[in-house]
Amino acid sequence: MPTRVRKARKYRGSRTHGYGQIGQHRHSGSRGGHGDAGLHKHKWSWMLKYDPDHFGRDPFRPPVQTKADTWANVGDLDALAKGKTLDLTAMGIQKLLGSGAVSGAYDVRVGAFTKKAQAKIEAAGGKISVKE
Repeated sequence: MPTRVRKARKYRGSRTHGYGQIGQHRHSGSRGGHGDAGLHKHKWSWMLKYDPDHFGRDPFRPPVQTKADTWANVGDLDALAKGKTLDLTAMGIQKLLGSGAVSGAYDVRVGAFTKKAQAKIEAAGGKISVKE
């Protein structure tokens, strides 16, 4: 649009440029709010037409899996054991992994464990159970 036909040129000196009282065309009230304001309310139909995927999850980004902060291996059980019963959850260990070898038969209680860890403990004559 050429400058000569723009409202800014036509209304030079008119103070309000045709928008009525002072302040009616200032700030964000004329736009319905800043940014994404009103997408659940007065801008709902705009959102459905121009940005239908705005709300909801992204199917290409799966939810974040919970990961154990503290863990121990089966090979560490001999050093941790004081008796035949081991409560790893009370020791602050959240998960038991299957690396290493175990010599004694222990009754292990832990929050989570791998199949490999379970197989090694049961092969040594012990048992493992989940403690929540």
